[in-house]
Amino acid sequence: MILDLIADHRAGQHLKQTLPGEKGLPVLGHSLDFLYRPVETALRFEGKHGPVFWLSIFGMTAVVMVGPEANKRVLLDREKAFSNARGWDFFIGQFFKRGIMLLDFEEHRFHRGIMQAAFKKQALMQYVDRMNPVIEWSLNSWCEGHSRKNFLVLPHIKQMTLNIATEVFMGERLGPEADAINKAFVDCVLAGTALIRYPVPGGRWHKGLKARKKLEGFFSSRVAERRRNPGPDLFSQLCLAEDENGQRFSDADVVNHMIFLMMAAHDTSTLTLSAMFYYLAKNPQWQQTLREEALALEKDAAAYADLDQFTGIEKVMKEALRLMPPVHGIPRRTVKQVEFNGVTIPEDTFIIVSPFVTHHMEKHWPNAEQFDPQRFASSVDKSQQHPYQYVPFGGGAHKCIGLHFAELQIKTIMHQVLLKYRWEVPRHYTMPINFTTLPNPADGLPVKLTRLKP
Repeated sequence: MILDLIADHRAGQHLKQTLPGEKGLPVLGHSLDFLYRPVETALRFEGKHGPVFWLSIFGMTAVVMVGPEANKRVLLDREKAFSNARGWDFFIGQFFKRGIMLLDFEEHRFHRGIMQAAFKKQALMQYVDRMNPVIEWSLNSWCEGHSRKNFLVLPHIKQMTLNIATEVFMGERLGPEADAINKAFVDCVLAGTALIRYPVPGGRWHKGLKARKKLEGFFSSRVAERRRNPGPDLFSQLCLAEDENGQRFSDADVVNHMIFLMMAAHDTSTLTLSAMFYYLAKNPQWQQTLREEALALEKDAAAYADLDQFTGIEKVMKEALRLMPPVHGIPRRTVKQVEFNGVTIPEDTFIIVSPFVTHHMEKHWPNAEQFDPQRFASSVDKSQQHPYQYVPFGGGAHKCIGLHFAELQIKTIMHQVLLKYRWEVPRHYTMPINFTTLPNPADGLPVKLTRLKP
């Protein structure tokens, strides 16, 4: 890490001479703006400096590239100039090491090819059948009476999606260790944006390292048994997967992939569902429209074949993902010199593109701050839209491998939620967003939850 910071300092001197930008506060630079006001900061810089500029964050000089063309150039990466692994490594490399998102180029393609089997249609169909009982059990625990005031949406959804992920990906239910495992995932994600990036006792970085050890022990203790007695779950598939030469993943590879996939499988869906809960509470007419859609199915639990009927849920999901994508900044590091918007960006430069910022740009999304699911109606002409102006799941070779799993999980959960509950927030309530980790409700999203049916 120290060598990277030295390299960043040297590269930064060149960038400051060739690109517009601002250094911000002494030592901290724009770290606080990046953590607490990333969208406003990036949009202000873009208005002042154009679509590519530098700023100082976390002790280094970073180049921010804003807008659909920037997303396309970095995420599509036809010239293989932007390292995904070296970008993410700075934030989460210590905690999600050698997960699928922290691999590059040929190695990434090999690992992704093995994992892809877990997300094919046949596998997805089975997942829906397995997650429905978990959803029903979870929802029944939310409210034993008629209603609950100040029901915190975020932790309850997070627990449900973690339970689903363990059932689907591991073929088991978590016992008493569930809370500890959930906390370990939270601590690992939080550590990625620690300002003090050393294991100071009590700090985020230190907690993240301890959490990583906890997760390693949890999954490592199960590898041998899965190799002996495999099941239909993803964990077993990773234990048995072979390449064309008969080479298998090592135990360490299996553990690394499981830690990352389990985090991604429940965290991204949790954040999207939380956003949907918020916007449906603020727009009760849309909540009722979706409830009528759920009632029309005349089933308490949806099957895989039913999910295409949820066109309203899909529109709301997409609009929630536009307004609050699960990842607000995507880091990369250049492995060769590149040109963009008339400027030269040298090799070994830290790069950030932002779905969150692009999704809030008025030039691409008129009335960008307004919740309007009709933007995604099938009747809307999208021929003039840039293919990279909507990128909640990234793009290119690293586009989220679990995209379709996330979508079916969200639809399946929302169907049951809408049948069982109504929820509301005070008229003037605005959900505060915590950007110091993956964007999430800073207050847990308190709602009044009313039970509609047992």
